[in-house]
Amino acid sequence: MGERHFPLILQNAHRYTLPFALLLLVFLSHDAWKSLWFETGFGSEELGLSLGTIVLTANVVLLGGYTFGCHSLRHLIGGGIDKLAGRPVQRAAYECVSWCNGRHMIWAWCSLIWVAFADIYVRLCAMGTWVDWRIF
Repeated sequence: MGERHFPLILQNAHRYTLPFALLLLVFLSHDAWKSLWFETGFGSEELGLSLGTIVLTANVVLLGGYTFGCHSLRHLIGGGIDKLAGRPVQRAAYECVSWCNGRHMIWAWCSLIWVAFADIYVRLCAMGTWVDWRIF
């Protein structure tokens, strides 16, 4: 039967969601970038760092490690060819994804816990329960 029949076919669903995961990283990176800028009160913004900036940036890093370590991305980058010789950029990308793939479970657990914490942090700051401490 193999992977073409239920229930193993469900394991292949994540291959089709990879583009959406990569797009999500773009949106989360934008949020982390926006968290670096603070209103001055005079209608302009200045560069700064807060605890929320660190939380949102760590969120992107951990989810990025998990997403870039996915074997679907590894197959997409290195699949279809027998040798990576003569393709230095593709080889470097493949080795990077392979490094992340070797730690895929660690990335998964760390990002799972951190996403939950980041969501709680943002929610409690928005409610006024927690204060987003500004470092500079």
